[in-house]
Amino acid sequence: MKIAVVGGGAAGLMAAEMARETNPSEEIFLLEKNDGLGKKVIISGGGRCNVVTGVRDVRTVLTKYPRGGKFLSSAMYAFPPEAIFEWFEDHGVPLKTEDDLRVFPCSDDGNDVVRVFADLFRSSSIHILLRANVQRIEKTESGFFIQIKNHPQPLTVDRVILTTGGQAYRQTGSTGDGYAFAISLGHTITALAPSLSSFTTRETWPAEVSGLSFTSAQISANTSSKAHFTGPFLFTHKGISGPATFALSSLIAFEKFDPAHPIKISIDLFPEGTLEDLRTRLADATLQAPKKQSENVLSFLIPKSLAQIAVRELKIKEKRANELSKTELLSIATWLKHIPLQVIGRGAGDEFVTAGGINLKEVDPKTMESLICPGLFFAGEILDIDGFTGGYNLSSSWATGRLAGISAAAN
Repeated sequence: MKIAVVGGGAAGLMAAEMARETNPSEEIFLLEKNDGLGKKVIISGGGRCNVVTGVRDVRTVLTKYPRGGKFLSSAMYAFPPEAIFEWFEDHGVPLKTEDDLRVFPCSDDGNDVVRVFADLFRSSSIHILLRANVQRIEKTESGFFIQIKNHPQPLTVDRVILTTGGQAYRQTGSTGDGYAFAISLGHTITALAPSLSSFTTRETWPAEVSGLSFTSAQISANTSSKAHFTGPFLFTHKGISGPATFALSSLIAFEKFDPAHPIKISIDLFPEGTLEDLRTRLADATLQAPKKQSENVLSFLIPKSLAQIAVRELKIKEKRANELSKTELLSIATWLKHIPLQVIGRGAGDEFVTAGGINLKEVDPKTMESLICPGLFFAGEILDIDGFTGGYNLSSSWATGRLAGISAAAN
């Protein structure tokens, strides 16, 4: 039997290897349009490659996917983060778990992750076809034939695993080709949108505090879903970024906004306490330093650069702390609990993920096989699955890739 894996990213690499291990006698072809394997894997996490999440409880992990968490259950329980961690270490890539539970190679080099598969494939019978630009996949009575650009004869195989990714980072080859192949084979594609992005704001003052970060803040979107997320974030020269921002962008991936139709968001810098708690802390600070300027007293709670912006945005005239009225203290506390911003665009994030993809109702979650086209399997980002930042998207790619590879090679 012959199996073709179309796409040499994380899911495709794992699918090819698992198919080989499941049935070493099968002939496996790995087709990659780039001149090398795992381009997107290598550059993820700023080139360090956030291999997997450090969260070990699978039930918790499955809550980190705005779309596809339930579908992922079988694949993730079969190959949970702990097993993924062990698999890479067993294959010669020492890993480290950082304080924020992101896992990286100890070398901080994503090339080491891809090199594992290159070494495995080099000593196996897997056929690696680089610069293999697939033009068409057609179902036949006995299997599939795959037309490859500049190849005179189509590749004839029994089973196909589509792992072509989404369309979030086109320069790595993730151009959405797999969607067209899937549609030609009878599948439907859900709405598509970018996920895990930073936000560009109409307000320009964030540029004045660009790089200023907070370890825990709640960012909320004034949309019908009332989406919100608590975690680290930072101000940038164009708006805001960081894990909480990326997560919120994922939750509102399908909301439309632009300079003419902004989305209002608010940032709570003190999510652990109430508005009254914060007002009381401010009042206590004024009592401790009554002669200091108001922005200097406010800097007891937040960095002075942001304190200056708060006073300016609230149009509070320069005065001493003991001259601040109760109304002004309340307005400052309210601003810190609900910093208002208008989001007018998306920017690049730490990861490059597409929300949406192959309709999950058309795929068997226990095998990753198509329910419409027998012999066709899917894995990775081409599916309507996307997770928060922190290794969740690679975790799902490894897990679904493994299951698709095993299933395709079975029987």
